[in-house]
Amino acid sequence: MRYALLFGLSMSVFLTISGCQVHRPALPELPAWQSSQGLEEPALGQIQALPSGRVLAPDELVQALSDVPRILVGEKHDNPDHHALQRWLLQALQTARPQGSVVLEMLQPAQQPLIDKVQRQAQLPSDLPAALDWQQGWDWQMYAPIVREALKGPGVLLAGDLSPEAMREAYRRQPVLSGVRSNAPQVKAALLEQVREGHCGLLPESQLPAMLVIQQQRDRHMAERLLAAPQPALLLAGAYHARKDLGVPLHLIDLQAQGDTRVLLLAEVGQKVEAGMADYVWYTAALPEQDYCAQLRGG
Repeated sequence: MRYALLFGLSMSVFLTISGCQVHRPALPELPAWQSSQGLEEPALGQIQALPSGRVLAPDELVQALSDVPRILVGEKHDNPDHHALQRWLLQALQTARPQGSVVLEMLQPAQQPLIDKVQRQAQLPSDLPAALDWQQGWDWQMYAPIVREALKGPGVLLAGDLSPEAMREAYRRQPVLSGVRSNAPQVKAALLEQVREGHCGLLPESQLPAMLVIQQQRDRHMAERLLAAPQPALLLAGAYHARKDLGVPLHLIDLQAQGDTRVLLLAEVGQKVEAGMADYVWYTAALPEQDYCAQLRGG
């Protein structure tokens, strides 16, 4: 019902090619909103193509992405609607072509052998988070449906993040990345401010440059993982990692990636997404406003 007015169309589409009708498999049903805010907003559920702002139906988005070798989806980590739509998109893309790989920011290199072992098994283990050594910092209840969907195949599930050891080494040595796009002053300035805000302004200024290095090293690693991943490859990561103007896409350019890359940002209604940030934005319900820094500040 929630999409009846916006997308009042059948998900069973018939294409006419050379005078013959070819049936396209029906897309999965869109999930119901789980978040509680913005349910009356006109933009709720809209998918906009940027920079034109043209509103797309879900099947148009799937069609637009179906022949793209690399797709990046940026999320807000704690919004359940973002994870539900990620799973929907993964299922929907499978109706258009087999998925080559899914790369998750939430998985680290040490987990890859465990992931590979699970993918070789005929059935998923009863205690899947233990089998994958799922890290407690990521809410398993939110990510479990995506992980299970990716493990079903036919593509492979890949760890996208740096190891903790690599992050510590990056903090200590602060290596300089190669490439013009990722080293642009405006990119580093914007990311530095995001690091400052992301740590609630509590980090000493002297630590911020090292934290910026870690952020960009993570982006570079995700870009390298995408380039090595079987195509079509789908990366699920935080919005700043996925953004065209700040994150992984800049590193793909610096690494001279061949073929197209498209970015879809999942954004809560009321959030401003500008054309340079993504190719598409999908507006979702929002979580109640909360002060993520209050606990750290002792409030």
